[in-house]
Amino acid sequence: MSATHLVVLVHGLWGAPTHLHHLRDVLQEQHPTSTTGLHILLPKSNANYFTYDGIEVGAERITNEIEAAIKELKDQGSTIRKISITGYSLGGLVARYIVGLLYKNGLFDDIEPVNFTTFASPHLGVRAPSHGYGTEFWNFMGSRTLSSTGQQMFLVDDFRGTGRNLLEIMTDPNSAFIAGLCRFKNRYLYANTINDRSVPYFTAAISKTDPFVDLNAIDANYLPNQKVVLNPANPATPRKPAPKVALTLYERLSISERTRKELAFYALFTTMLPLAVPLFLVNAGYQTYKSAQRIRLHEAGDMFDLQRYSIPLLEEVQAGQNRVIERLAAEQANHAGQYLPTPPPEPLSPVSSSESLAKVDTDDALEKNSQFPILALTAGQLKMIDNLDQVGFVKFSAHIINVRHTHAAIVVRTPKESFAEGREVVDHWAKRFEV
Repeated sequence: MSATHLVVLVHGLWGAPTHLHHLRDVLQEQHPTSTTGLHILLPKSNANYFTYDGIEVGAERITNEIEAAIKELKDQGSTIRKISITGYSLGGLVARYIVGLLYKNGLFDDIEPVNFTTFASPHLGVRAPSHGYGTEFWNFMGSRTLSSTGQQMFLVDDFRGTGRNLLEIMTDPNSAFIAGLCRFKNRYLYANTINDRSVPYFTAAISKTDPFVDLNAIDANYLPNQKVVLNPANPATPRKPAPKVALTLYERLSISERTRKELAFYALFTTMLPLAVPLFLVNAGYQTYKSAQRIRLHEAGDMFDLQRYSIPLLEEVQAGQNRVIERLAAEQANHAGQYLPTPPPEPLSPVSSSESLAKVDTDDALEKNSQFPILALTAGQLKMIDNLDQVGFVKFSAHIINVRHTHAAIVVRTPKESFAEGREVVDHWAKRFEV
């Protein structure tokens, strides 16, 4: 049967296509190609340290790979009628940029966008909410150790001279990125509630609050017949404080045993840290140097024709800003000496009325509840949340509690038995996947 539905799986930072083999295998098992016509593409052009080179560079590489795959399938006699894109970790941001490129190039006029999904993706960047010198040091160091990608994820880049960072540009309501996302029939995201040391809950869930800071203070609300995925309409509710009771001797001994294990882990971590940090910084410096070389080659157009990808997108956003400024200047000149002009009306969304989408109320309900305080996010991050919530994501919280490294577990990045909870998350995604 000719392939009719192209599915693109985009890996994350330092990643490789093998990291998403479990997603591919489960999808193929639940939706066999012989009956559904799925063709699954795991792009290879942005693997490993190539992910240092910037979100837009990775997206341009993969978009070129997608278009080449579509051409090859057509040459083989297949007709591509649908496309779905899934991104994991940094791959979710790369996937959102890819969507803007494909939309701008008119692909969605001929091929129907169906499912867009992200797993543990830092939609608001990885800049930690301000809590003093510790987080400020983390934000400073992180932005300087991952080349262009690090600057973009920590929101300190000036993207192509626009005076704005890339992630904010990607949430501009008038951008191709948002218009492209709105063309997808289904938009899902999965966010780890705890133990994701790479992508915290608030940024993966596009949320102003984090109900899972203290698990003893909340009750997790699971979906029916689920032990991991929470109800997106109400993932957690505050728990009334329980009356204090005296612990038994067995309970005190059990707590003591858990404490000893935690102390042993942190003792090992503290011992290894002085050795690991210098090695990491040396490697980061070398990889940043190599990344700068690759970016220069990429921007020179040595790999493929960049005119198709990089130029039109952001000129449109910048031109829109210039038009507003010019309009205000003209109004002020015409009314010199009079009252200030009435502000121009808000620009219309690029989505037509037929494509308008209902908002998801999940975050609104949590944010209005004073028992879940608003995080100390930047003004830019708060604006990003507002803009992305207009798109209408269904936000699933993955409550994985039996492993320390939930960032890898959520997509079962390696076939570990301990990642059983991640298998439930992937199974949930595959069952909802519309073919």
